[in-house]
This record gives sequence, structure tokens and C-alpha cells, in this order.
Amino acid sequence: MKPKFKRVMLKISGEGLAGADGSGIDAEVITKIALQINELHQDGVQICIVAGGGNFFRGAKSVCTGMDRSVADQIGMLATVMNAMALKSALEGLLIPIKVFSGIRVPQVCDDYTFKEASRAMLDGNVLIFAGGTGSPYFTTDTGAALRAIEMHCDILMKATQVDGVYDADPRINPNAERYDTITFSEVLAKHLNVLDMTAVSMAEAADLPVMIFALNGEKSIVDAVYGKEKCTIIKKQ
Repeated sequence: MKPKFKRVMLKISGEGLAGADGSGIDAEVITKIALQINELHQDGVQICIVAGGGNFFRGAKSVCTGMDRSVADQIGMLATVMNAMALKSALEGLLIPIKVFSGIRVPQVCDDYTFKEASRAMLDGNVLIFAGGTGSPYFTTDTGAALRAIEMHCDILMKATQVDGVYDADPRINPNAERYDTITFSEVLAKHLNVLDMTAVSMAEAADLPVMIFALNGEKSIVDAVYGKEKCTIIKKQ
């Protein structure tokens, strides 16, 4: 079998890197992800990655306790840099060429993001990790992932979550929730299905960038998703 997608944006939540503990970084989880990225890279898939920062800091909760939203979002951006560096270390251990670009300036550990430099690094065969979100507050890492996926001309935005697709209700709460194999961006917006930040949904729809929602579990879930073998939901235009 050949991969279904040549160039992908993989969005991983911060919680997805934390394992069972729900916070911090689980070395075993990071290793499993790195091994799958290595396999895809060897198969010729061009890979971009955005990791959230919720395993270190939840900005929304801090805002509720009185923290300024801009400050909370900046702390969240720094959390994504920490996750990017952990992923970078794991991938470098497998001798994968990799570049980390940040939307906020942290020159000691990341290159500043520019479209020109990121595009060149992609053409040189690097796996790309984008940290620091969009570099501005009030935008989620979902939106950052959609933006970078569009800029990098990715074939699809793949969001790894705790559930295996889009449901009409939370399947972890409602056992009768129905899963969609495919759904349109318009339906996601109209039904307020919280599988992706609404700004990210609108951006992906405008750019005709399909989105895959799949579960980050098992040894091969990312690989299988790229090869079209993983249970998932595809969000697309009509």
C-alpha cells in the first residue's frame, strides 16, 4: 500500500503527550510517536507537526481565575515550545532531519518562523515542528495548525484526539452517540461540534483543506491514519 497523503500536518494535543498522568511529558508516548514519524518519513511522507501545550498549562482555566488572557496565551505558547523540544529530541535520537520553527521568539532553542525558511527546510527533507502557535494571543493551537498546514500546502490536517472521529455527542459520556465517517465543514459549524476550534474550521473550509479526526492510541495509529487504515472522520467541503 502507498500512503494516502504526501504531505500532512499532524496536530497533537498537549494532553496526548502526557500519557495516563494527564500532565507533563510521558517518555514512552513520545517514543511511540517518534517511531511512527520515522516510519512515515522513511516512506517518503512529508510531515509537519503542531503540539498543544495543555499538558503544562491551560490558559482558559487561568483566565477564569483572573489572569489576563494575553498573558495566559503567551504562557501557553511557551508550553508548546517545551513540547516541540521534547519531540525534537526524540526524533533526533532516530537520526531524522528536523527543524523547529516558533511563532514567538526563542532564538536559543528554535528558529523564528518564516514561510521562506520553513518551505526551504521542507524541500530539504526535514520534518517540521511548529511551536508558539500563531505568535499572537487569542488564537488556539488548532488555528495555528490550520494556518501552518495551509501555508505549507499540506494535503490534510490530521488531528489526533482521545476519540476515533466526530460524534453528534461526546461518546465518553453518551454511549449512544453516533459517529460520522464524513461530515462537511458547514455541518460542523452549524451543529457546534467541538472537535476543532471554529476559527480553524473556517480557515480549513476557505482553503479547501480536509481535516481528519482520529484517535491517538496503539503502536501504529498515526501510520495507519496516513495509510487510510485507521477509523476516523474526514471533514471536508460538499
